[in-house]
Amino acid sequence: MTEPDASLTSGVVWPLWQRVAFRFVTVAMALLILPDLIASEVDAVGTAMDWLVRTSNAHLFHVRPTLIQPNGSGDTSWAFARLWLVLLLSAIATVIWSLVDARRRAYPVTAYWLRTILRFQLASAALTYGIIKMFALQMGFPTLSQLATPLGDLLPMRLSWLFIGYSVPYQVFCGVMETLAGLFLLARRTVTMGLILSAAAFTNVLLINLSYDVPVKLYASQLLVTCLVLLLMDAPRLTRGLVLNQSIPPCTLYDPPFVSTAARVVRWVTKAAIIIMILILPFERSWERARSAAHEVAAVPLAAGVYDVTAFVVNGDTIPASSVDSTRWRDLIIDNARQGSVGTTDSLFWQRYRRGYFRFHGDTAAHTLTLWRTSMLQDSTFLFSARYVLHDSTSAELWTILHGDSLHVSLVKSARHFQLAERQFHWLSEYNR
Repeated sequence: MTEPDASLTSGVVWPLWQRVAFRFVTVAMALLILPDLIASEVDAVGTAMDWLVRTSNAHLFHVRPTLIQPNGSGDTSWAFARLWLVLLLSAIATVIWSLVDARRRAYPVTAYWLRTILRFQLASAALTYGIIKMFALQMGFPTLSQLATPLGDLLPMRLSWLFIGYSVPYQVFCGVMETLAGLFLLARRTVTMGLILSAAAFTNVLLINLSYDVPVKLYASQLLVTCLVLLLMDAPRLTRGLVLNQSIPPCTLYDPPFVSTAARVVRWVTKAAIIIMILILPFERSWERARSAAHEVAAVPLAAGVYDVTAFVVNGDTIPASSVDSTRWRDLIIDNARQGSVGTTDSLFWQRYRRGYFRFHGDTAAHTLTLWRTSMLQDSTFLFSARYVLHDSTSAELWTILHGDSLHVSLVKSARHFQLAERQFHWLSEYNR
């Protein structure tokens, strides 16, 4: 390191365990944060990291024979192999750093930069997730397809998603807490409050991820560990104030070690740019998404709803509803103007919890309905184009070719009612329902 020895300039001396722990944490956090930031702009960095992870896994870690990169799940085999690699490299780097820099007694300047980077990284995460929850966008209200899915067919993660998405006030409350934590982290005077709120919020997130098998456990753990690391750096002051009930001075850990006018200008310009990136832009994007969602167009040609399949005719043969044929449709649900599902386990559709999902477009002039296989990865595999006839607002017929066979489907809109969709609330409840 190039900073002067603090023990010679200010008399500050860290104990050996603190110096070693600081070196390990510094390297580990750098390896966890910087490669992803740089790889988003420099492909070679991402390629190099991927090679290191796969090579180390093949010779050392053996997490899985074939590694799967993060893909919506952050807890893939590749992510775990990367974690073991980061821990191994951090341990090796700590040993080398401790030997090369054995005479150093403290790292006040490096510690300032580490705390500052981690502080803004936490603020970015808290604001990113907090703002979309404030607009109730992260977890949506259950769709008709989800309401029609038996509870026992859901996976724990989807259950947790629907539990939060069902209640807009609860999701907004969670978002407000995370957003407040992020805002407090932006100002030096309120960093401590921001860290306490962040630790509480991310503990809740991690517990949900662990309890409901949400595949973001590693990232949630990293955020919580970051909160705890920063709080531990201020442990003596917090112990005196919160445990011993003694008066304490303001936190000075985040005060910049430079005082020149030019340095202050650079700091303020940089901070303004960061605030725009992690606060203003996410807020604007969420605001626009919320406005778009509020002006959702009606579905055509079939209105949103549940349609019972009263006739399912393949090559002229009627397949009864009691048939064990897994490709027969039990019902067809139109969730909104873009997507829907059919009650079938036919793998031609994107299968989720024993329902086949699709994206569609209706051409009212040509009387055709075009379907694509859709998923969270936004693939657009063409399924089929069907000719339709609307008899009235509650019944319709479809004709198409599916699996190389002619298909005729008769649909009647169901009067089925989902109590959960009522968003019920009672201050006074005479019975436990």
